[in-house]
Amino acid sequence: MNRTTLAIILSLLALVLFDAMGLIIKRLSPDYGAAELSAYRNLFGLIPAGIVLWLSADWQKQGRPIRLRQWKLGIFRGIVLTFAQFFFYLSLGIMEFATAATITYANALFMVALAVPLLGEKVGFARWSAVLIGFAGVVLVVGPGRDSFSVAALLPLGAAACYALTGVTARMMDEDAATALINLYSSGVAALGALVLAVATTGFSPLARTTDLWWIFAMGGFGGFAVLLLISSYRMTEQSNLAPFSYFGIPLAFVLGWVFYGEAPWRDLFPGALLIAAGGLLIVWRERRLRMARVADAVPK
Repeated sequence: MNRTTLAIILSLLALVLFDAMGLIIKRLSPDYGAAELSAYRNLFGLIPAGIVLWLSADWQKQGRPIRLRQWKLGIFRGIVLTFAQFFFYLSLGIMEFATAATITYANALFMVALAVPLLGEKVGFARWSAVLIGFAGVVLVVGPGRDSFSVAALLPLGAAACYALTGVTARMMDEDAATALINLYSSGVAALGALVLAVATTGFSPLARTTDLWWIFAMGGFGGFAVLLLISSYRMTEQSNLAPFSYFGIPLAFVLGWVFYGEAPWRDLFPGALLIAAGGLLIVWRERRLRMARVADAVPK
């Protein structure tokens, strides 16, 4: 098995763990607030984040630094991540699982739009067309003007925008900064932010059932180790090799929502979900072509 194949397998396993975490959040949502679930998720997620940092070769070579030069940007990413998780977890308690999960895939579209003002990137016709195709899909899934439309559908859309902002700002960090250290900063600030947000909103609820403690452990573990697998896969191959497989999450979320909660939102998801996936895949294809062109230009003629 080559490294790219292994990386794809690890990324797909991370996808399954993220969805398992989402299913648990939906199960716990009637008894616990979104902010406190986010706090539990991030506190447990600090364990795998610490493991990733300790095993990071780049961090070891740099003498195990703890301070980021761009620490303010690192804190900002953690704050944005706090709201991304809060919006998404809140939507899981209100909407069908597959619908909420599918809308968050609009983050690829937001990343292209945000890269223009924040990174100064020039986005051509192909990528803007992909954004418009994906945005049309989002509109169909969200369903403004439809009888079943709910303002709650804007929550996962807000989460997608925040997740995209964390992705774009990650590219603004120093190239020599260890990825694992950046991740630990984000996870730590998000854990603190979720704690503050929980106290300011619903507070922390007493355990409704003793078994809920095990569900909370599983939620944190699934989410934390999903990030661990995802980072490992990104270190094995280029992200463009993995991005197309991430859209397997859309049918997977539909199947899981149907199996565990009896949800089958065909009318809400299709054909909008197909357009979201098509827009994202077109962006991946175009970025890969641009990267190959830059590599070819750099080769001496």
